Amino acid sequence: MVFNTGAALLDAVVLAIVDREVEGTYGYRITQDVRAAIEVSESTLYPVLWRLQQDECLQTYDMLCAGRTRRYYRITERGRRQLALYQQEWANYSSKISQLLLRIPETVKNASN
Repeated sequence: MVFNTGAALLDAVVLAIVDREVEGTYGYRITQDVRAAIEVSESTLYPVLWRLQQDECLQTYDMLCAGRTRRYYRITERGRRQLALYQQEWANYSSKISQLLLRIPETVKNASN
């Protein structure tokens, strides 16, 4: 990907992915889901998960899977509120950037305001 991915965007994407899973999901799966949209390494995502956990946006629990302990992540209420803010900001930001990059005519821009 040509565009840089900032911390806020990674946080938003991770929260959105974890929010889709009612019972939570594990780190490797989150990494794969993020990589479907953004080129990132596993070593980039684990600090994001840790930071979101420290910010009380995610909580963790461990579960035995095929003889190994797997750490699962689940979104908290605080995480859902943060995700809602990110979604609102993304809608505004992406709309404005799309208007510039895709040369949306002024009449269409004004109709959407």
